[in-house]
Amino acid sequence: MSIIEIIYDLALSHGGTQCPATTQFALGSNESGKGRETTLLSLDSPAWSELEHAYGDAADIPALLRRLEEQPSCDAEKEPWFTIWSALAHQGDVYSASFAAVPHIIRMLKTAPLEADTSFFQFPTWVEICRHKNGVKIPDTLEKPYSEALSELPSLVAAVAGREWDAEFLRSALAAIAAAKGFPAVAEAVQEIDPEIATEFMAWLSDR
Repeated sequence: MSIIEIIYDLALSHGGTQCPATTQFALGSNESGKGRETTLLSLDSPAWSELEHAYGDAADIPALLRRLEEQPSCDAEKEPWFTIWSALAHQGDVYSASFAAVPHIIRMLKTAPLEADTSFFQFPTWVEICRHKNGVKIPDTLEKPYSEALSELPSLVAAVAGREWDAEFLRSALAAIAAAKGFPAVAEAVQEIDPEIATEFMAWLSDR
């Protein structure tokens, strides 16, 4: 069995059914599925200005998220991803606006998982890792949509099992499953393990 088949089975067993690539969601709408309904913070809501990111209030984040939705395959080192990473996951710190943004990013990922770039998996995973490491509390009004969105990552990994994976995407997929299932330390470790490090680790493990 290939590694992709193993991850596909793991994702399905832990994350539910595969999410169709054609599913569409309106910005800030209620998302219904499997008997649950989650309200995302609307990108039109004035409440964004009451949230914070690394450089102040988060009133500018909705515009960045709208830009991201228009170009889901953009390079992580270019806009709008560059500013999203810098503002919402700055040097290992996360903020109230980070938790409001994650459900929107996962919503976008659900619309076209086969086309989305690696950051759509990396960003929610890294926010969750940093939340645990720094003991950051999720605002009460954002906790449910954030947690429910994060729980969808395993099924979204399953949804991309048929696409071509490189080493970076493999690490991102494995880390996303680990973070979603409550293993942030494992998620962080997986993000650092490329094929060369994995070979060195197995050699070290066999010599213990």
